Amino acid sequence: MRRAGRLRELLFAGVVDSFGMALGWTVLVLLAVSRGGLAEAALYNAAMLFGVVLSAPVTGWLSRRWAGRTLLRGSAGVEIVLRVGVLAALILGLPSALIAAGVVVMHVAAWAGFAGMRAEVTAVAPGARAMTRYALCIAAVEAAGAGLAALVPTGAGGYPTGWALVAVFVAYAGSLVPTILSARRARVVIEPGEDIPALSLTGRRLVAGARAGSRRSIVSPRLLVAGGAIMLLASGPTLLSVPLTTQLHGRHWVAGAAIAFSLGCLLATIAVEAIATMRLPAVLRWSLWGLAMLTGWIFAPAHAWAVLFAQFSAGLAQTAFEGDMDARVAEEAPRNGVTTALAYSASTRALGGSVAVKVLPMVVTAQSIDRAVSVGVLALGVAALLIYAVTSIHTGRFTERRTSAKVA
Repeated sequence: MRRAGRLRELLFAGVVDSFGMALGWTVLVLLAVSRGGLAEAALYNAAMLFGVVLSAPVTGWLSRRWAGRTLLRGSAGVEIVLRVGVLAALILGLPSALIAAGVVVMHVAAWAGFAGMRAEVTAVAPGARAMTRYALCIAAVEAAGAGLAALVPTGAGGYPTGWALVAVFVAYAGSLVPTILSARRARVVIEPGEDIPALSLTGRRLVAGARAGSRRSIVSPRLLVAGGAIMLLASGPTLLSVPLTTQLHGRHWVAGAAIAFSLGCLLATIAVEAIATMRLPAVLRWSLWGLAMLTGWIFAPAHAWAVLFAQFSAGLAQTAFEGDMDARVAEEAPRNGVTTALAYSASTRALGGSVAVKVLPMVVTAQSIDRAVSVGVLALGVAALLIYAVTSIHTGRFTERRTSAKVA
């Protein structure tokens, strides 16, 4: 019961934080679209994802010096200040380069804390089910926050004013309070670091060598590369869904797209369990999730209803993919390196997403997004077929060798 209570506490803190973050961030992106169009919105999205990339080494460094309690409280405190500062800077009309720099630092802190929270979930309830449940709760409430942000009343120039502006600031910053409070019961301890106690020279070399070997095997590079590649090919339209929907069909469809994404997220756990019964290789499963994230966007320019279907499919597939990948990474990581491993898992996904949201507006317009999506679907489809063929041949040879050995 204590474990169940702790898991509910982590879910509640994550849901409140993610709702406030999505609300404030979507307001920020909509203001960026009003001020500089899709290009400025893409700049801030790329800065956000670049911050996630940088959060991996920062989280690794912090987790070797701070226990989970300090990591969660420290990252949340920094993030509160930057959430208020970045949104205020955009409203005041400060240079976009300065705002982008603030977005980078803000998301370094945010994703360091997110890695700490997922490590706490793993400590309480290991396995894909709990991690996917946590991921779907986060994704669903983020979509709800994004949808509500699209309904915030605005004044001249598209900027919220009066009580609406105050409410956005309070929700954006105050949503981190439950995370700070839940940190008091954190279970994750300080991970082994590079600071070696006073030992003999031989002792220091042995300890340093053992720790270096542990760090090298903390997470499989193959899994990281595969996860980043899936996000590079499949996540661009979903990550840019707010500005794309606004330019294709108008701002009033953003809320509907967010609701569709939330509904898709709610089915992610069922989808993960269904795919797990097929016993497919991890990278093949992830390729299928990527195809589901992309396919609906082929028809998005034709009608607004296609955007809703695309976001529903993306919500299901992206949440399932992230939960599946995090569970696999946490399973392979040593017990004293889960926080760092999960940080690198999110970092590589963000690196792929960062490149996607930066390149996509450079090669296509919102009205021709279907062309880029078709190329991505083709690439993922070919990759999935190749992976299936290679794994089938390998499995067949393995079975044949086992049969021959039994006959002999």
